Amino acid sequence: MTIVVGYVPTPEGEVVLARAGQEARLRSEDLLVVSSKRGESNISPVYTPTSALALLTADLKAAGVGVEVSHREKTSDPADAILEAIDDVGASLVVVGLKKRSAVGKLMLGSTAQTVLLKSNCSVLGVRV
Repeated sequence: MTIVVGYVPTPEGEVVLARAGQEARLRSEDLLVVSSKRGESNISPVYTPTSALALLTADLKAAGVGVEVSHREKTSDPADAILEAIDDVGASLVVVGLKKRSAVGKLMLGSTAQTVLLKSNCSVLGVRV
């Protein structure tokens, strides 16, 4: 089975990815990292990793976790990209980051985590960041 995690290049995104990696190790499952952020597409196993995502996935691989990165740049909504990946791989778990937002923030911006939580076809692990 596979665990899916959405990644954004922020300190919070790194925390969520690390927690997803721990869960993948505990469950002996592969990890699919969904990145809808432009600029991370040029990760190649031939070149020395320079981006945060490349470094984090290299650390996970060194720890024995099977990691694949899926760049979903054509999808404008990160929640849709994550939900699509969940369905594509038949994920057993999705890991999302959760942070406190103001009432106005909730009204104006929506929430990727909330959308994934409510629409996911698998279990969801929320990581407080």
